[in-house]
Amino acid sequence: MSNGVPPRGRLRTTLGKIVIDTRPLRVRDYRMLWFSTVVTAVGSQLTAVAVPKQVFDLTGSSAYVGLAGAVGLVPLLVFGLWGGAIADALDRRKVIAVSNLGVAVTSALFWMQAFLGFDSVTFVLVLLGVQQAFVAVNAPARSAAVARLVPRELIPPANALSFTTFTFGTVFGPLLAGALIPVLGLSTLYLIDTVALVIALAWVLRLPPIPPGEGSTRTAGVADVVAGFRYLVGRRLLLVSFLVDIIAMVAGMPRALFPEMAERTFGDPPGGGVALGLLYAAIPIGSVVFGLFSGSFARLPRQGVVITLAVCAWGLAVAAAGLTSSLWLAVLFLAIAGGSDLVSAVHRSSILQTEATDEMRGRMQGVFTVVVAGGPRIADVLHGWGGAVFGTAATVTIGGVLVVVLTVVAVAALPAFWRYRFTADVSRT
Repeated sequence: MSNGVPPRGRLRTTLGKIVIDTRPLRVRDYRMLWFSTVVTAVGSQLTAVAVPKQVFDLTGSSAYVGLAGAVGLVPLLVFGLWGGAIADALDRRKVIAVSNLGVAVTSALFWMQAFLGFDSVTFVLVLLGVQQAFVAVNAPARSAAVARLVPRELIPPANALSFTTFTFGTVFGPLLAGALIPVLGLSTLYLIDTVALVIALAWVLRLPPIPPGEGSTRTAGVADVVAGFRYLVGRRLLLVSFLVDIIAMVAGMPRALFPEMAERTFGDPPGGGVALGLLYAAIPIGSVVFGLFSGSFARLPRQGVVITLAVCAWGLAVAAAGLTSSLWLAVLFLAIAGGSDLVSAVHRSSILQTEATDEMRGRMQGVFTVVVAGGPRIADVLHGWGGAVFGTAATVTIGGVLVVVLTVVAVAALPAFWRYRFTADVSRT
């Protein structure tokens, strides 16, 4: 014993400061939202795998699979912004419930067309676009609700739980889909997702009403979306938090080069192999691992410093992955990058939820959704062109270095971001 504390008690205290902080789950309302997120995160990844697989089966063309990505992205961008305005104008529980129901209905239609053998790629793409529109409306309302469901001091660990859960779904869901498709078929995957979404909806309906704040305009038109951008421009702290994420994703997300790297750098056969799967899995796996130990960083008050260092660590890790010819070192560096991205995401989301006023929080989350969805897509184009001109190693390495340089410039332009401290005391913010 030391200082009257048994060794076992000291171990529990130490672990409590390192492993993921589960205190937000003691809050009944957040727990209901979190449960719905867990089920949705895994189930949605089944459909995310099933749709491109069905499109390829129907057409035999990777070009159509690429078209499916564009069809899914456009409504996500448009309705992400509009969905943020809706989340500020209406009861957020109702917005989450209705959009959740819309996603469930479209999943049921996916199941029906696959089960009946409708075999229309056009119908599949239309369903995908409609479903992504509902997803885009759901995401800002779901994220903006967190700050209304937990005390201010629990917002960072609540975000760590939410991001870790989502990332877990991106890892486990595709693995589960890959194992189930040969056994159950595509239609059953759609059905499982539908059932999961209905279960999630049941938890959402147990949430209390989350009405708009007193300052809300109660409207969700184009003018309200524009007002959100004006608000963002006037809040430089929020603006820099979005800017560093755009820098990290656009300059430093090398996933478009993974197929070529797997084959030409790490020796995969032309038809694909282990290296390709490891490269794609490395970033989300790193995020999950860091998330499980988020107690070590979620409570850090110097959020500006943490975000800056995390984004620079992402850039350096990506650059290192581009320089190595060892598959396992590349996977390790990409996993470190993924963990760094989770650290940044947790604190950027916390700044957004605490520094944005409640009547603007949904619109700021809408911008967050667009940045998260759009940044990697832009990176796919830029890295694809860069890889064709400069080669994969140079493109990945230069991108990682650019992340560090541009982040330092952006933060230096607003020193207040570097000095920013999170405080649980609202009167001191």
